[in-house]
Amino acid sequence: MLRKTYDWMLGIAARPSAPYALGAVSFAESSFFPVPPDVMLVPMALARPKRAWFYAALCTVTSVAGGLLGYAIGALLYDSVGKWLFQLYGLEAGAEAFRAAYAQYGAWIILLKGFTPIPYKLVTITSGFAGYDLLAFTILSLITRGARFALVAALLGRYGDIIRGILDRHLGAVAALLVVFVIGGFAAIKFLY
Repeated sequence: MLRKTYDWMLGIAARPSAPYALGAVSFAESSFFPVPPDVMLVPMALARPKRAWFYAALCTVTSVAGGLLGYAIGALLYDSVGKWLFQLYGLEAGAEAFRAAYAQYGAWIILLKGFTPIPYKLVTITSGFAGYDLLAFTILSLITRGARFALVAALLGRYGDIIRGILDRHLGAVAALLVVFVIGGFAAIKFLY
């Protein structure tokens, strides 16, 4: 099943609608969706290496736009939607500690957590919940998300053939590693807060 999904993603990259799907996933991941856009970004960039930087830029813009929705959820709807999302991810106990950390380290939290496998939606919602400056949040999000996706594009541009070979031979192991990173991101949030 995993191989069929990977092959399907490679096939999607040739379709005119592929960037729209990638943008939608990137947008949703920054505010409520649990799957990172890398699941689509990597196969699409491997299938069309000359468009890797375009895909990275698309992910950056749509991720920041989705982050603004996450910010709005935290600022305007935390008591309903925001709490529900934190409960869904099992992180409601750490929300207050996270908000307190924002008072002292807000910029560093956005920059570091936006670049790591820690779910970015938690950063966006908490930024709104903590009342972090919206302009600063937007600029820091552009920096951190842009750097993250640019790193993926640079690696795929330089080592795309090697990465594709590894994926072709060891797709199951790579997928398992991705799952470990995502779960590790959630675990890190629970452990830290």
